Amino acid sequence: MSIAITIPAKPSRPTLLVLASTYPRWRDDPEPGFVHELCRRLADRFDVIALVPDAPGADASGLLDGVEVLRYRYAPRKLQTLVNHGGIATNLQRAPWKWALVPAFIGAQYLAARRLIRSRRIDAIHAHWLLPQGMVARLLGRRFKVPYVVTSHGGDLFGLRGRALTALKRSVAASSAAMTVVSSAMLEEARRLGLDPPRMDVLPMGVDLAERFVVDPDAVRATDEMLFVGRLVPKKGLSHLLDAMPEILAQRPAAVLNIAGFGPEEQALKAQAHRMGIEASIRFLGAVPQRELPRLYRRSSLFVAPFIRDESGNQEGLPVVLMEAIGCGCPVIVGDVAGVRDLLGDDCDDICVRPTDAKAMASAIVRALGHPQQTGARAIALRAKAAERVDWTNIAAGYAGLISACIPPRDVGRS
Repeated sequence: MSIAITIPAKPSRPTLLVLASTYPRWRDDPEPGFVHELCRRLADRFDVIALVPDAPGADASGLLDGVEVLRYRYAPRKLQTLVNHGGIATNLQRAPWKWALVPAFIGAQYLAARRLIRSRRIDAIHAHWLLPQGMVARLLGRRFKVPYVVTSHGGDLFGLRGRALTALKRSVAASSAAMTVVSSAMLEEARRLGLDPPRMDVLPMGVDLAERFVVDPDAVRATDEMLFVGRLVPKKGLSHLLDAMPEILAQRPAAVLNIAGFGPEEQALKAQAHRMGIEASIRFLGAVPQRELPRLYRRSSLFVAPFIRDESGNQEGLPVVLMEAIGCGCPVIVGDVAGVRDLLGDDCDDICVRPTDAKAMASAIVRALGHPQQTGARAIALRAKAAERVDWTNIAAGYAGLISACIPPRDVGRS
């Protein structure tokens, strides 16, 4: 007599659809890669599909670090320039003709996501940025009863002003299963604007403090070598740092500023440096691959991030580059925007400056350059305090738990 043994089928993992605008076009793309970094860590718990816009030169759709990356087209390929080299908001300000791309951008994203939901079981959506991805997630959620989590990164909350846009943000938040912001200051701003999701958590993006952005005890820091990393857009405040350079050079003539980044303000910044006669002390490094950033952070005497709130109201949420510099033990001077206080805490008094006050910024930088042992010790202490808050292991676990809590049981049908 034989006994049939039935082995239960292994339960399938939930599928997470991620909607984003900024996303690596290829491996080691110098464009910000924090959305992908989160996606690849969530792939331990979910089947992750990242639906992102195509761009000139971008890789074809396919797997990247365990994430299924699907790229949708929204215009002839050479015209797909709405996202990169500055971000959507900055590109629209700089080139108003690009507003013509917006309807196709949103429509193509919605149609591509709709096809996915109809052909594959999608258990949840994670929309990065309230607009436009949050708006697309809201439409999909209402149509297909798919819960979504929306994450605001800063510019979409502080910028994109106006009654109609604020009403859209409120509707996106209210219809979500949960919303996250990347700093406590953003939580206050969201509440001030009347955003009222069922749940709102402060969950920043993370940094790999275990393997990539680590202190190298054998690295030797240069003398009087400053570093800026980031997109060359107004909210980064780089023009104010150039304004402070003559005073810095008057006290430390050998000082140099390395600028690792690209964006729509590059030519204006180069012209400013030439006009001020300081171009010999400014090095524009252009787009630097992600893999080379740790070396720059470990070599530099001081990382300077003169963040501001720009004329449109746009400002940083919790800057990833600041977390990377701290991870490598690099001393920092940073613009006093509200979002950085979550990371810096009581150290803000010694590290934060008002970039529009060129004299005060120059004084803070000169003081930091003149006391490398003191600033170096502070940087190491700051890293220890930041590690628990921003290391990707903890951040990814927080997002995985939040998204999982928003997914209904598998046996609950969707209409």
